[in-house]
Amino acid sequence: MPIQRYKPEQIVTMLRQIEVGIANGKTTPQACKEAAITVQTFCRWRKEYGGLKMDQAKRLKELEKREWQVEAVGGGAVAGQTDFEGYRGGKLLSPERRRCAVEHACQEYAVSERRACRVVRQWRGTQRYLPLRRTDEDELTQAILALAAKYGRYGYRRITALLQSAGWPVGKDRVQRIWRREGLKVPQKQRARGRLWLGDGSCIRLRPEHANHVWSYDFVKAMTHDGRGLRILVVIDEYTRECLALRVARRLGSLQLIETLADVMLVRGIPEHIRSDNGPEFIAKELRKWLGKLGTKTLYIEPGSPWENGYCESFNGKLRDEFLNGEIFYSLKEAQILTERWRVEYNTERPHSALAYRPPAPQAFSPKQVGHGDVENKNRFPHLHTPGGDYGQSSKQALH
Repeated sequence: MPIQRYKPEQIVTMLRQIEVGIANGKTTPQACKEAAITVQTFCRWRKEYGGLKMDQAKRLKELEKREWQVEAVGGGAVAGQTDFEGYRGGKLLSPERRRCAVEHACQEYAVSERRACRVVRQWRGTQRYLPLRRTDEDELTQAILALAAKYGRYGYRRITALLQSAGWPVGKDRVQRIWRREGLKVPQKQRARGRLWLGDGSCIRLRPEHANHVWSYDFVKAMTHDGRGLRILVVIDEYTRECLALRVARRLGSLQLIETLADVMLVRGIPEHIRSDNGPEFIAKELRKWLGKLGTKTLYIEPGSPWENGYCESFNGKLRDEFLNGEIFYSLKEAQILTERWRVEYNTERPHSALAYRPPAPQAFSPKQVGHGDVENKNRFPHLHTPGGDYGQSSKQALH
């Protein structure tokens, strides 16, 4: 059974009630029994709070608490705060904070190190320990700060992966220590939802098993500095987590969607399934007819259930959090260039936690960078390539 805790004002009120009962002829044990306390507790409370009013008892408790806080740091307030009002206290949990408290007590109050360590509850061996500072500590700290400034939404684990890929022989524990020492922190985000997988062969929750098994695509909204809207078409491979295309335009319809998919398929191949929501561009008859000729099956999620397209929604969140929220676009061309640069960086440099902190496609390249008349792609995808034409022409004719 938990012990009942009483506030000072409650104790003063109970003392008044017991004193009134005794004055009316009750014995002390009877009055204490009605108040649900023992006689020993009543005697202790009367000795501590006897003759005080409620506000006086509350003030006495606050002063005692402040005195205990001051004693915990060696008999005085924190450095630069010598009065009770300026001191806010705080637990000395880390050895470094306790070491600073001991040094402050020794300098300000001329006490020995032995006594200061006893008051602060610090081992003298820990107080006298000199940490070994490595020769590359400053250089590593600057590298961590530079990466944290460049990737504001990355934590120390992803920063560790970037450092290791750059040739630094460091582990996450050392990076975490420097991360905390420099006061770096990633703002807390919403809790991630678990994916829903069914074993009944449901198409809307088909799990990708290999590359080009399931693609996903969706639209993301943005705007330029003048307030005009932008639409970004996102195409990803759910198995490899690679972003296959990011097309930015003022308007994107089903025809532009078919053109983008054709350009990507010329380089990546034809997927077995493609997942999307029930937007008008994705359920257009021309798009479904074109995908049916290629042999690609469409997977439409349930209306109002974006979590069923979890891979694409997760990527959309990263796109907005790490890129769109930190950029101002003054023109459509600027948005297209910066978006494509971020896509290449996402595929080739950004560590992905689901891939053991490796980038999705270190050798990824843009479909537009492929040379004209590639014989290998012509042989692999003859139904997407027209004789005598380049890839741009073949993608346009693939619309039909």
